[in-house]
Amino acid sequence: MEDEVETPLTGGNMDPVVRVGETVRRVTGPWTPAVHTLLRAYAEHGIAECPRPLGVDERGREILTFLPGGVMAGLPPAQLWSEDLLRQAAALLRRMHEASTDLVAADLLWRQDRHEPAEVICHNDVAPYNLLVSAGRLTGVIDHDMASPGPRVWDLAYLAYRMVPYAEDAPGLAEAPGFADAPRARAHRLELLLAAYGLDVEPAELHEVAAERLEALAAFTDARAAETGRADFWEHAAMYRRDAARLRAGAFE
Repeated sequence: MEDEVETPLTGGNMDPVVRVGETVRRVTGPWTPAVHTLLRAYAEHGIAECPRPLGVDERGREILTFLPGGVMAGLPPAQLWSEDLLRQAAALLRRMHEASTDLVAADLLWRQDRHEPAEVICHNDVAPYNLLVSAGRLTGVIDHDMASPGPRVWDLAYLAYRMVPYAEDAPGLAEAPGFADAPRARAHRLELLLAAYGLDVEPAELHEVAAERLEALAAFTDARAAETGRADFWEHAAMYRRDAARLRAGAFE
C-alpha cells in the first residue's frame, strides 16, 4: 500500500525518523510518555505547529502527525536569517512554554536532566534544523524528545545561540542582509528575539546561560559519540565547547 512506504526525513541527527503517509515514525524510549503528555498539552492550547501523538506502531515506534513545510536550515541565507522568522521562532517558543507550565511539577520521566529554577518544559533543541517553514511562515517545530523542565532562559539562550547566531557553524552569514557589521547585527537580533519572546534579561546573562547550556550539550554529545562511535558527534561537542568559551570571553558583547 502507498501509505506504508517509508521515506527518511531530515532535520535532527540523533535518531532515524521516517514518514509513512501523513504520519511520522520515531524510536521510543522511557521518556516517550512524558513527551506525548507534553504534545497533548500543546494541542489543548491550540498550538498547531507541534505534532500530535497518535500512539505506537507494530514495530514499537511512536506515531506523530506529519507537519507541513521544509526544514528552515535548508533555506538560502537571505531567508534563513530573516528577522521575521527570528521573531516567529521566539513567539512560538513563548507559546509552547506557556502551555507547558502545569507539567513542571508532574511525575514524569524526561530524557534530559531537570534544570532549576524549573519554570516551564524546555524543548532543549529549538533551532533551524528543528523548525519548519512554508511560504515565509513558521509551520512547525519537531524533535521534542529532548524536552525537560527548566528555566525559560535555558531554552531561549539556545535559540539565541542558533538564530542570533553565535554558533561557529552558522551558514551563509556573509551573504545575509544586515551582517556587514556582524557585532551590531547580532546585538539587534538579540533585542528582537527577547522582545518577541517577552523576557527581560541582560545580554551578558543570556550569554552565560548559553555557555552553560553548550557545556551540558557537549557532555551529552560526548556520551552519544561513545555509544554510537560517530566521529561527527565528537566534532560537534568540541565546537560547543569552543563556542561556550567565546561566549564566556565576551566575544559577542
